[in-house]
Amino acid sequence: MSHLDSYICYIQFPQVTWLELCRWYCCRLYRPGMQHLTCDPSFLSSSDAASVLGKRWKDTAETVIIGGGCVGASVAYHLAKSGMKDVVLLEKSDLTAGSTWHAAGLTTYYHPGINLKKVHYDSLKLYERLEAETGQAVGLHQPGSVRIASSPARVDEMKYQMTRTHWHVTEQYLIGPEKVKELFPLLNMDKVLAGLYTPGDGHIDPYSLTMALAAGARMYGAQIYNPAPVTGLSPRADGKWDVQTPHGTILANRIVNATGFWAREVGKMIGFDHPTIPVHHQYVVTATVPEVKALKKELPVIRDLEGSYYLRQERDGLLFGPYEKMEKMKLQDSWVTDGVPPGFGKELFESDLDRIMEHVEMAMEMVPVLKTADIVNIVSGPITYTPDLLPMVGPHQGVRNYWTAIGFGYGVIHAGGIGKFLSDWIRNGEPPYDLIECDPNRYSKWVDVPFLCAKARESYGFNNVVGYPKEERFAGRPTYRQSGVYQLLKDKGSMGFHAGWEQPHWFYKPGDETGYNWIETEAQDGGYEVDISNVTEDIGVLGIAGPNSRKVLQKLTNEDLSDAGFKFLQCKSIQLAGIPVRAIRISYTGELGWELYIDQKNMAAVYQAMMEAGKDEGIDNFGTYAMSSLRLEKGFRGWGAEMNSDTNPLEAGLDYFIKLNKPADFIGKAALQEIKAKGLKRKLSYITLDTDNIDPEGNETVWHNGKVVGNTTSGAYSYGTQQSLAFAYLPLELCSVGQKVEVELLGRKYPAMVVQEPLVLTEPTRTRLQKKAKGKV
Repeated sequence: MSHLDSYICYIQFPQVTWLELCRWYCCRLYRPGMQHLTCDPSFLSSSDAASVLGKRWKDTAETVIIGGGCVGASVAYHLAKSGMKDVVLLEKSDLTAGSTWHAAGLTTYYHPGINLKKVHYDSLKLYERLEAETGQAVGLHQPGSVRIASSPARVDEMKYQMTRTHWHVTEQYLIGPEKVKELFPLLNMDKVLAGLYTPGDGHIDPYSLTMALAAGARMYGAQIYNPAPVTGLSPRADGKWDVQTPHGTILANRIVNATGFWAREVGKMIGFDHPTIPVHHQYVVTATVPEVKALKKELPVIRDLEGSYYLRQERDGLLFGPYEKMEKMKLQDSWVTDGVPPGFGKELFESDLDRIMEHVEMAMEMVPVLKTADIVNIVSGPITYTPDLLPMVGPHQGVRNYWTAIGFGYGVIHAGGIGKFLSDWIRNGEPPYDLIECDPNRYSKWVDVPFLCAKARESYGFNNVVGYPKEERFAGRPTYRQSGVYQLLKDKGSMGFHAGWEQPHWFYKPGDETGYNWIETEAQDGGYEVDISNVTEDIGVLGIAGPNSRKVLQKLTNEDLSDAGFKFLQCKSIQLAGIPVRAIRISYTGELGWELYIDQKNMAAVYQAMMEAGKDEGIDNFGTYAMSSLRLEKGFRGWGAEMNSDTNPLEAGLDYFIKLNKPADFIGKAALQEIKAKGLKRKLSYITLDTDNIDPEGNETVWHNGKVVGNTTSGAYSYGTQQSLAFAYLPLELCSVGQKVEVELLGRKYPAMVVQEPLVLTEPTRTRLQKKAKGKV
C-alpha cells in the first residue's frame, strides 16, 4: 500500500460494510509511472453488485451500450430522451476512462466532408443547450476558430471548402490577414495569407460533457452501471444478446459497442477484428501567459495547417497539440497484437517532446509568446484511429443487432451528433441521413494488421496536408483483394481504392506511369506523345557556362558542338569522357552553356573530367549566389521570384515568349487573352539602387511619395556594373524608364530608379550586334 500514500480518497457507498469497502479498495490497481488509479471489478462477486453499484441490477434491457466515454453516454442520452425504455450503459471502470478524459476537447462546425458537417452541427447545438437541460455544467467555450493558410495552395483549398459550405446551415468565412490578426492578436503574421473563420467553434471540457450526457440519460430513465466490465457476449437465436458481467448477465435486444480503444477486445468476443488502433497523441499546457491574461476576450482556436498543430486558450495560458509526420508519430500497435492491458483506463503514456519539437518550433514562430511560456503539463494519451480516420457507425454485418460507434479520432465533437444519428436509426429503422463513409462494413477481413498500421500512420501523418479532389493515398496497398485482371491492368491505369479492392479510375496510354501531382494529367488529357518518369533521385545535373565552355566540352566528345551542329535549346544524348550524358544547349545566365544530365553514379567522373579538360582555359566553380547576380545583370526572371502563382506572364514581362495569335489552343491561352483584354494594373520593372553597405535580397517594400506602391522580387549586387540591382512589381504609371522610387532596406528607404533592361547584354545578343556591326563596315 506504500504507493497509495499520496492519494487521499473520500468514498461514500450506501449500505457498504467495512469488509466490502476494503475488498473494493484492494482491487484498485496502481502501477508506478501511471497517473491515475483504476478499478478491476473482476475481483468482485455478483453478490456484491448492488452494494458496489449502489443500485438494483437489471436483468433485461432494450439496448445495452458498452462504454462510458462521451460517445457511449451520448447514445444512452439520445435513446432515453427519445422515449426508449430500458436503456443500460455499462462502463468497465469510470465514466470518461479511456480517451475521453484526457482529450483536448476541441469543438468545430467545420468538416471537409459533406455528411459529417451535420454530425458536427448537431453536436454543437446539443452542447449549447445541454447545461440548461441537465443542470450539469459542460464548460463550453465558443470563441470561434481560424484555420490559417500560409501557402497559395492552402488558400485555394479554403476557397474550395467555401464552395462546399454555402448550402449548409453553419457559418464559415474566408478572411484576410487583417481579420485573422484582429481575432488572434498574438500571431506573427509574416506567413499568414488568409484564414478560414468558423464562428461558434471552440472547446469543451470532455469530463463535464460526459457527466452532463450521463445526467441527461439518467434523467430520462437510462441506467448507468460502473464499474461493470463486459466479460462475454453471446448471441441468441432470436437475435437478442446475453451480455455477461461480473455482476450478472443482461438479456438485451441489441448492443452498441462504444468502447473506444477497447473496441477490438469487445469485437473479438464475437469473432470480429475491428480495425482500430491507438495512436499516441500529445498536447502541451502552459502556465499563465501575461499576454493572454491581459486580453479582454478569449482567443479563438487556431489551426496552423502548415505547422500541423492546434492551439487554444486554456484559462490564462495556452494549450498546443501537434500531429507529427507519419515517420515520427507513434502507434500503440502492441495493443492490436497483444491486447490492451487489463487495468488501463485513466493512465497516460510517457511523453516524448523530441517527436514534436519541429511543431513546437513552428508554433513558437507563429505565436511568439510561447517562447517564454512555462510548461505545466504534457499529456500523451491514446486516441483511436481507423485506417481512414473515419469512425465506424451503424449495424455490423455478420451478426444481428450488433451496432458499433467506434474508431473516433475526434470523439468529443462527434459524440453529440453520432448519438442522435444512431438513436434515430435504431428507433426508426433507417438512418436520418447518408453517412456511408462511416459504414462499419466498409472494412472486412482483408484489413490485416500491417495494412491497419500503415494506413493509420498515413492518416495521422496526413492530418493537415493539403487535400485534393480525387486524391489517392497508397500506404498498405494493395491488399489481398485483387481481381483476376488486376495484375494485367495495374500498370496500365490509375488505380482507385474501394473497400479493399483496386479498381482502375482511368487508363494511360502505353508508356505512361500510374499516378496523378499535374504533368501526368495534362499529358493524358492532352493526348501528348511523351513518356514521364520521376528520376529525381537517380539523375544529377551539372552546368557549364562561359565563352570557353564549348571548347572544354569538345575535348571530351566527338559530338559536333558548333552552332550548326548543336543548336540553342536542342537536347542530345552524347558520350562525354566515355560516359552517357543527355546534354541541352542553353544560354546559361546569358552566356553560352550546357546542362548535362547524368546518372548519379557517374556524376563525379564527368565533373572531374571537365575540370581536368578546362585547366588551360581557367575553369572554376560558381555557386547560386553568383548565378543570381549574373542572371539579374542580364534581366533573367527567376522561377519562384519574378515568376510565381501570384502573377502572370504578361505582368512578368514575358510577352516576347507568348504568341497569342498562334492557331494552337495552348494551356492558359484563354486566360491570358482575358488578362490582356482587361489590361494590366502592374508590371515587373528593372531598377537600380543607390545603397551603401546593404543590397536588396527580394521582397522589400517599394515606396513612392510616402505610400507603399509595390515590392521587390529579387535583388543582388552586380559586380559587372558595380551597383545594386533588383526586380520589382510596380503600378503601370510608375514603370517608365527614369521613374524614381524608394526601396526599404532594414528600416531605411534607399533611392532607386527604373532603368532599361538588361544592363549586361547576353552572349547571343553581343554576337548578333557584332555581326551586325561587321556587316555595316
